[in-house]
This record gives sequence, structure tokens and C-alpha cells, in this order.
Amino acid sequence: MEWSSRRLPTGTVLRRDLHGARHITGEDPFALSADEIAARLSGPTEERAVFIRAAAEAGLAEAQAVYGQILLDGHGVERNPKAALGWFTRAAAQHHVMALNMVGRCYDLGWGTPVKKERAAQCFRLAAEQGLDCAMYNYATLLALGDGVTEDKAEALAWLERAAALGNAKAVNFIGSFYEDGWVVKRDMARAARLYARAAHGGDFRGAFNHARMLGRQGRIEEALRWLARAGDTATTAFVDKAAAWLDRSGVPGFATRGVEALRGKAASC
Repeated sequence: MEWSSRRLPTGTVLRRDLHGARHITGEDPFALSADEIAARLSGPTEERAVFIRAAAEAGLAEAQAVYGQILLDGHGVERNPKAALGWFTRAAAQHHVMALNMVGRCYDLGWGTPVKKERAAQCFRLAAEQGLDCAMYNYATLLALGDGVTEDKAEALAWLERAAALGNAKAVNFIGSFYEDGWVVKRDMARAARLYARAAHGGDFRGAFNHARMLGRQGRIEEALRWLARAGDTATTAFVDKAAAWLDRSGVPGFATRGVEALRGKAASC
């Protein structure tokens, strides 16, 4: 799923909201028991999609946001980013903060709409101001790059630090980049390395890759290879291709061969 650094808690939250509601046409999921709702949500993907759409059409914001994600991913339904944006927008209109962030993602990346960075930034900022850590990260990214907003690396760092304080590993990794590159802070490679390690242990694939880079600089090649493999497990194809190109020209012993193999999941299993 593409909830940008977190998955929507469809289980507990959606079961609770469905069980607490009372009006829907057709089959009445709101009249079901908590166990019956849980069974519907854990059933085949196609049946789950039908069930969630019914709740979404009845006006439940959580279901609208979940159904938007289902349409975006194509899980149990034909993938339809334009329709996904429509459902995210309906949920956001009911003050669903993650849905608002996802509207921003759609405008940021052109999912179901032409890319509109300014509108994406507005959505991210509003969601960030309501305390959503992944929206803080997304808004900070646009601020750092001057993408859709006036470039402001100092403000970007402030948002990243807020997101990191909430446990967002992607934000921790990005702060590491600030210290590695000396953006609005004094360059501090030791601090960057610590932040990359923290992000890697927090599950961020970019953090895992950057942690591997730092380990390689220290000659700790075997440890670095293990982190490259972990990065490759969850990284996007585009990131893997870009990272592999860096490894190939890095000059770190073993990175051009074993490093690329580990990243691409071709390392030997013994």
C-alpha cells in the first residue's frame, strides 16, 4: 500500500467504526457483530473490496480512505488512480487526515491527475499541521527541494525533526542527509551515520542503504552487504536502479559486484 510511511489501520479502526454505525443500504455491515465484520475484512480481496465500498458509499470516512487505497493499489478491483483520488478527496472533506495526505500524494506524483506540486504542498501542510508525521515528511521534502513551494531548508529541517520525534524513520534518514551534506547545519558525518543507522533500524529502505554506505566507508563490508540486502527487500525498483549505479561507481571494495547483487536480491544464501 502507498500510505507514504504507514499503512492505514484498516483492521481495528474500520471494525470499530463499522460496528458503531447504523445506516447503509443493501447488506447492512453496520448491523453485523464485530466478529462478523472482522470475517468480512479478512476474507478474499474481492469480497473485502465490495464490503468496504459499501461502507464508503454510506459515508464512512475511514472506509472511503481505505477504498481509495484499494483502488490505487488494484487490490481486489481494477486499479483506478482517478477514482482513488475521488475517494481520498471525499474522506478528506470529512477531516480524515491520512486521506488528506493521500490527496497530496496524488497531486505530487500524478496519480489520477496531472501533477500539481503547489496543491500537493497545501495538502501536506494542512495534514502536517494536524500532527500527521508522514505529511510532515512529505511537506518537508517539497520545502527542501523548492518543489511547489519556495525552497526553505531550515523550515524543512524543522518539520523533519517534528516527524522524527514521532518515530518517522524516513524523516530520520532525511535529517541524516542534512548533516552529511551540510544543509543549514554544520557538516557532521558522525552524526549523519548515527541517524542513518537509526533510520535503518526503523525500517526505512533509504536509511538501510545509507547505513550500508557508511559501513562501507569504515571497511565493514560484510555488515554493509547485509544492510544492502535489507534495503533491496522493500525499496522501489527506481531506487534500486539508482542505488545500484552508485554502488557500481563507489570505489568501495566489493560494492560494484557483491553489493549490487545483495541489493538486487541475488546474493548467495549460504
